[in-house]
Amino acid sequence: MKILKGLAFAGAITTTVAAWGADLPTRKEAVPPQATGPASCIGAVEFFTTDCLLSYWGVTFYGVVDLGVGWESHGARLNNGLISGVEELIGKNAQHSMWLATPGGLSQSLVGVKAKEQFAPGWDFVADWSFAFDPYTLSAANGPLSFYQNNGLPLASQSATGDSSRAGQWYNGTAFVGVSNSTYGTLTFGRVNSLTLDGIIGYDPMGASYAFSVIGWSGVGAGVGNTEDARISTGVKYRENIGNFRIGAVYQIGGYTLNNGAQAEIEGGAGADFDLGPYGKLSVDAIYAYDKGAVASAALTPAQNLAHPNTLAATISDDNGLMLLGKWTDGRYKVSGGYEIIKSQNPSSPQTTSFTDIAGYTVAYSAVNNGINNTAFPNPRYLQIMWLGGRYKFTDTVEAGAAYYHYYQNSFGVKTCSNSSSPTCSGTLNAVSFDVDWQFTKKLDVYAGVMFSEVANGLSSGYLHGENLAPTAGLRFRF
Repeated sequence: MKILKGLAFAGAITTTVAAWGADLPTRKEAVPPQATGPASCIGAVEFFTTDCLLSYWGVTFYGVVDLGVGWESHGARLNNGLISGVEELIGKNAQHSMWLATPGGLSQSLVGVKAKEQFAPGWDFVADWSFAFDPYTLSAANGPLSFYQNNGLPLASQSATGDSSRAGQWYNGTAFVGVSNSTYGTLTFGRVNSLTLDGIIGYDPMGASYAFSVIGWSGVGAGVGNTEDARISTGVKYRENIGNFRIGAVYQIGGYTLNNGAQAEIEGGAGADFDLGPYGKLSVDAIYAYDKGAVASAALTPAQNLAHPNTLAATISDDNGLMLLGKWTDGRYKVSGGYEIIKSQNPSSPQTTSFTDIAGYTVAYSAVNNGINNTAFPNPRYLQIMWLGGRYKFTDTVEAGAAYYHYYQNSFGVKTCSNSSSPTCSGTLNAVSFDVDWQFTKKLDVYAGVMFSEVANGLSSGYLHGENLAPTAGLRFRF
């Protein structure tokens, strides 16, 4: 199946603030009271016991602290750089069973500040900055650091690893400014989410959680093949609602030197919401994305570590993908799912010099034990990702969800194969998950759940074990 690069069809998922004015009344009539959000906090007790906001003069401070504990049938030690801390999803270096401190089971712990201030009739200045961290170690979320800490180590000696666009920057979440208009939409500049990341956040039945979602723990889908592209540090992002329809686009300015995970990135999309009356509400979106020279970081092998210590390895590829999303809600029920197909191939502009990655590490290019792989795809790889699940609210404060996730890749090596002899063989990943969440105060909730994941054939090549059962429970405070 071939994805057309020229397709500019896709869906921006993040909700665009767009209000269309009603016709003016022809006679004087009572004006209904306007809905208002939570008030600003005026004291410490109110901050912890109500839904008040730290919002003053158009500026709002917000944050999340998520602390948990879990057990894994095949896990790896906690890593203070990895954004999830541990590998709830089966990892290549997964070892024996163990109990683990599990940060961020439902949500990434972070602090942030956002602003919205009118500067002209109908026009608002908007801004957002956030910083993600590990609540147990208070270290910055930094996926590439997890590889750096495991350079040269055999799999059985490694702690948890995983790539991420969160790479220790002081802005490892968001950092953008822009303008918003009720008619013309919202235009932002700076570090922004990709549309595909917005799509997964909006349509994953498990809320893109680390402990209970494959597409939440792994950024492969959000980054269209490489998780470092789930966020763009120098992006221009546009969103607009037109009635019940929406459009969106993201364009990356510059490449690696501007703290991006690709040489170039562009996305576009469209979506719509439909009121089905007694049959609930339906939302659909589609997103197309193209990444040129995308980076997938990796730890150095022992030989590479001897030749180029204090660096990282990386695979470079050109990726494009199409994501289709759907969600149906009716009262206490919500069902959502998605399908994404990602084509990865050798880069059209191979990286033939050393460069600095998004975490500030050098990726060394050398004739001996080269740390840059420009030829990982003898033939195009087509990775298909699909998921389906639902949630049910038992009460206004208690809800539960369940989901199924499936990956399939074709055989893309020089020789066709469907076993675990090579990562280029065709292979699958399957996972099921379940969770229960009880929000017992406005800002504090407790949760518990489990995810089981397994890999087979090419997607299990080089793994110490092929499956992981990972129950997790935790406490989350959001303000």
